[in-house]
Amino acid sequence: MLIQLLLVSTGGYWYLQRRKQRTIQHKLEPIARKEESTRRSATSFSTVHLLEDIKNALLVDGRQQLQMSLDPKLRESIEEEHRKKRRIFLFSSGAIGLALLSSVYPSFFVLGSMGAIYLSRHLLQLLREDFKGGRYLTVPLIATVSMAGLIITGHLVLATAMGLLGSFFAAILARVENKSNEQLTQVFTGHADNVWVLKDDVEIQISFHDIQPNDIIVVNSGEVIPVDGVVHSGMGEVDQHILTGESQPIEKLVGAPVFASTLLLSGSLLIQVETSGELTVAAKIGQILNQTQSYSKTLMVRGRELANRYVPVTLGISAFTFFVLGSQPALAVTWAALGATMEGLGPLSILSYLQILSQNAILVKDGRIFESLRQVDTVVFDKTGTLTLEQPTVGNIHVIDGFDTISVLRYAAAAEYRQPHPTAKAIQAKAIEEQLDLPGLDDASYEVGYGIKAKIDKKVIRVGSARFLEREGIELPETVRTIQLQAERDSYSLIYVAIGQQLAGILEMQPTLRPEAKRVVRYLKQRGIELYIISGDHEAPTRNMAKILDIEHYVAETLPENKATLVKQLREEGRFVCFIGDGINDAIALKSAQVSVSLKGASSAATDTAQIIFMDGTLSRLEQLFQLVDEFEGTMEKNMAISMIPGIITISGVYLLRFCVATGMGLFYSGMIAGVGNALWPLVKHQNTTANQQGERHD
Repeated sequence: MLIQLLLVSTGGYWYLQRRKQRTIQHKLEPIARKEESTRRSATSFSTVHLLEDIKNALLVDGRQQLQMSLDPKLRESIEEEHRKKRRIFLFSSGAIGLALLSSVYPSFFVLGSMGAIYLSRHLLQLLREDFKGGRYLTVPLIATVSMAGLIITGHLVLATAMGLLGSFFAAILARVENKSNEQLTQVFTGHADNVWVLKDDVEIQISFHDIQPNDIIVVNSGEVIPVDGVVHSGMGEVDQHILTGESQPIEKLVGAPVFASTLLLSGSLLIQVETSGELTVAAKIGQILNQTQSYSKTLMVRGRELANRYVPVTLGISAFTFFVLGSQPALAVTWAALGATMEGLGPLSILSYLQILSQNAILVKDGRIFESLRQVDTVVFDKTGTLTLEQPTVGNIHVIDGFDTISVLRYAAAAEYRQPHPTAKAIQAKAIEEQLDLPGLDDASYEVGYGIKAKIDKKVIRVGSARFLEREGIELPETVRTIQLQAERDSYSLIYVAIGQQLAGILEMQPTLRPEAKRVVRYLKQRGIELYIISGDHEAPTRNMAKILDIEHYVAETLPENKATLVKQLREEGRFVCFIGDGINDAIALKSAQVSVSLKGASSAATDTAQIIFMDGTLSRLEQLFQLVDEFEGTMEKNMAISMIPGIITISGVYLLRFCVATGMGLFYSGMIAGVGNALWPLVKHQNTTANQQGERHD
């Protein structure tokens, strides 16, 4: 039976490796084909689909595809990893062949023994690490004793089978504990490789790394500002919420400070460089990140600790059996290995759930969150960009001197037609909601700066900021001041609309609450989780957001470093904190929390720091994430039972039924196979659900 198991395992591993190599060069095509196939079979059980899920779980295809969508350069390192695996597979095949030959030709015994030891090299490495760390009674020790006993007693084929299957589980464990995600991408990688510098009234393109202090950098609408500096000339509107948490764009005039990694929404700026590269504010936040304590290394040892707890028991019973029944029964008892499979079944269960999560647009970069997420009793939300959408909503429309709201909105939407920035989209959405027929532009030319100037219905329409209208010679009446003060208190931005040379109206641009936010908050409260909102925004809008969502605790006007301070204070109170954010200013807090969640649309620092990323850019997956983690805990409890029962049967059988080594080994691997089945069962359970969701996304 064991020889058959060995051959089947070898053949299966070879098939999976060959298949993976054929598809690695065309990863995007298999994704599309897979989505189409899951749509066709969404309501029926598909064996082919199940096998594909199992292969992806073992080889982490789904996670690699998502990671490559974040970092295409990852493809090269993955291909190198596959080439290394092919070389290892060839050596392993040779070792298996020598072991099989030695069972027929004893002269191959020495070479076969060396092959078995080669296949078990991971055991020796683990044993060495344990001894260096002062840990002596561990699972690698009992496994090494079993391996040595098999070789000494001539059970070379069994020793080879043990080495091969052990290597298989060691590879799975290595994947889960992979350290690659600990390397943070530099927070200033959002800029272009080259920038335009103004020298002697001529724009010259230079490398980003060649920027010097006092250089004049040219930044146009839609570009990321690459440096810290001050505005030398020009005017523009800058979105800097990823750095400061401010929900509304900030007007920048001559002399105003600007920061790297912020986005110029409109206008054009000439910026005098003060600092660049690692000296910018954004980069300094990244340096603080690297100094912040990481809590992701303290978990993922529960399975190993549970297994090691029973090692003295197993060795003690084996030693007693040696004196009572002899060496062969004692060797059989070592295969009881009470709880030993937990070291492999835990990671395998994690891989299964990672596969399910990745198919549901949830990328988990650290498998150890399965250990920590169930302990969360406090969730801290960043407000801007996490609880709110990028695109604002048109609120009140204030009309001036007899103009009506319909005319103001109609002309504003017509002027902003086809403009790409969020404010323009919000105005257009409001016009669509009101079912307005927009007039066409008499003159297709318009000026983009601090606002838009267009000719509509033979009238000059200006839409933009108060400063833009003042520059155009349009006076603002005294009544506008009251509107401005209230908007400032509420953190609403104002868009002014002028018809001809007269101010016609003012549009309030209010933050848009994510449609799923109330449902997510309600679910978290049902779990008994305490909720906080933290924001760099003003007191009033933060308080209003907390009231709308029925969240009791909120903190406003918070600097980036103070967000992390709040998280640490909550932890010192004994709370287990999950922080959900999206900006560079959230990255320190993300790193400080025990569990961190971000969205794919977030800044690069938040994306690289967070342990969990919602790839669909919404909070809708948070409820599903908690449910799957609860389910994972149940799977782990079953794994524990499965890891104990075969060992108990083996020990009883040695004394009552005179079990031999092969029987003990057979029971051990039977239990392991049962454990693998339990670990992979979630792929079967969630198969149709996942297929339906993928079909909906495809549609």
